[in-house]
Amino acid sequence: MQEKVEAVLDKVRPMLQGDGGDVELVEVTDSGIVKVRLTGACKGCPMSQMTLKNGIERIILKEIPEVKGVEAV
Repeated sequence: MQEKVEAVLDKVRPMLQGDGGDVELVEVTDSGIVKVRLTGACKGCPMSQMTLKNGIERIILKEIPEVKGVEAV
């Protein structure tokens, strides 16, 4: 499943990189939780939680139904 998640993150990266940020996959747990680290401008951005939930998580859940959620670490 890790490869699937990386492929979806590759679709999201251009949007984040356009704002000076990025996302890094940390782990996919056995229970279906994807753990990511926001980097660059996204790391300290007040909108990062919205980016995580409304952007990254929404797209991952849509494309990979086995995933239960996305968390920032």
